[in-house]
This record gives sequence, C-alpha cells and structure tokens, in this order.
Amino acid sequence: MAITPDSVRELLHSDDYGDRLRAVNQMRELDPTEAFELVQLAANDGNARVRYAAISQIASLGQQDLATVEPLLLRSLTNDPEPDVQAAAADTIGGLKLKSAYPDLAALYHSTDEWLVKFSIVAALGELGEPSAFDLLQEALASDNELIATAAIGALGELGDSRALPLLLNHVGHPDWQVRHRLVQALAQFSQPEAQTALRQLTNDESDIVAGAARQHLSS
Repeated sequence: MAITPDSVRELLHSDDYGDRLRAVNQMRELDPTEAFELVQLAANDGNARVRYAAISQIASLGQQDLATVEPLLLRSLTNDPEPDVQAAAADTIGGLKLKSAYPDLAALYHSTDEWLVKFSIVAALGELGEPSAFDLLQEALASDNELIATAAIGALGELGDSRALPLLLNHVGHPDWQVRHRLVQALAQFSQPEAQTALRQLTNDESDIVAGAARQHLSS
C-alpha cells in the first residue's frame, strides 16, 4: 500500500500508539512540506514515544518554518513530563541553531535534576553557536557527571571561544582515554599555538585511538 499524506494522517488518529509511531516513521517517505504539517500533530501526541520520534524528526524538517517550530520545541523542552522528550527537544533546537532559545536551555539546565536533559542541553550548545553559552559550558565542564563534563569539552570546541583553551588544556592528562579523544576533537577547532602544542603532545598518547586522532588533525 502506497504511503500518502492521507494514509499517514489516518494512522496518526489511530487509538493504537504503535500505529501513530509508525505514522511518524512513514513521514520520511513523504514530501517534506507534507511531512512538516503532520509531524506537528505527532509532536503533541499523548504518548511519549510518539512525541519523541516527532520532535527528533523536526530536526530535519523544521528549517522550512523556524518561526512555527520554535514555540513547539520550547513547549516540549520546558513543559513535557518526559525527560527523553525534553532531551530530544534540546537536540533539535541545537540542530536547527535556534539561538533565541538559549535562555530557555540555560534555565532548564539549572532547574532540572535529569542528567540526560542536562547532557542533551550541553551537547546542543555546541551546535547552537551562541557565544553567551560559554559560562554555562564552563560550569558543565566541572560537573560531577563525567558524561556531561565530556560533552562540555566537545561543545567548547564547537563554540570556538578562545577563553576555553586554558580550560581544555587542563584535561590533556585526563585518565580516561575517551575524554582525551574528545579533547583532541575540541582542540582541533583552535589554531592557537598552545592548542597545536597540546595536539602534538597527544600524538604520543598511550591510547592508539587518541594518538591517531591527534596525528590526523595535525596533518589535515
């Protein structure tokens, strides 16, 4: 049976959440303009898995009309009862580079107890490219949660603010190779001599993965 806007819309109105979830997946087969209208319906579904799938898909559809999707995403970010959906909203806001949403992201970071939401906000801030996010990322870098701190390293690299360099260089000797690997990727975003010096140091890292990544960035 061919997938059409009408068939997807019919599934979206099913009492079975599995049908509605299938409808969101089928939207990928539709024209983006048609899918954009339908994904907004799914983003307000009563089932968290359906909302999560819809919010995630807005990352690829939302560029059509940012003025429409921003308030929808902000509602999901701040009001949805499910942390997974809030995290997806943060990811999508970052992917769509909705810089005006930064105050809402920062406020939620400081008010939520959900580590996954905090992690997603920090990761999104790198993509967002909002200069005022530096202070929050500096705070996240000192988080007791290793995943949040590691995400902050990556986000500071993407942000590219030279004030991050001294903070990042403190992690060259970090005991976790995965943190050092993320550090290599972050330092590669900076052209300053101290960043290049640190990358050269990391070419001799005890982890072959870290050393290889450092060599690759220096030769590119």
